[in-house]
Amino acid sequence: MSIKSPEAFRTISEVSKDLSLPQHVLRFWETKFSQIKPIKRGGGRRYYRPEDIELLRGIKNLLYNDGYTIRGVQKVIKESGARKILKKESNTISFTDSENNNIDRNDGIKQGLYSLGETKRKKLLNVLNDLVSLKNKLNQE
Repeated sequence: MSIKSPEAFRTISEVSKDLSLPQHVLRFWETKFSQIKPIKRGGGRRYYRPEDIELLRGIKNLLYNDGYTIRGVQKVIKESGARKILKKESNTISFTDSENNNIDRNDGIKQGLYSLGETKRKKLLNVLNDLVSLKNKLNQE
């Protein structure tokens, strides 16, 4: 089995494995984010371009790591553009931790709708740290 070049198109199953996401999630995101446009061949087979995969990776990062909702990611794309997500993802910098002049972070009401607040983020990190330490203690026994 040969290894594909980085510029090669990928099937939905390859992208699904690469991003550790179920295929139905990728298909659902296509309906929610118009920027994701895989090429469809006969029989409806999807082929994702490298740019599509990077955008999917950025969306996954915002949703799963930064605590954004789908509406929040849509707003980020609308206000900042998909290139902003791609740039943040390629630099592996957390979007919410970096400076962003296009989104008003001081709007407390809207912020709750689109991302986790700082206090919630800290509480979740504390819980995560507690769980990790408990797991380590269990592994030592």
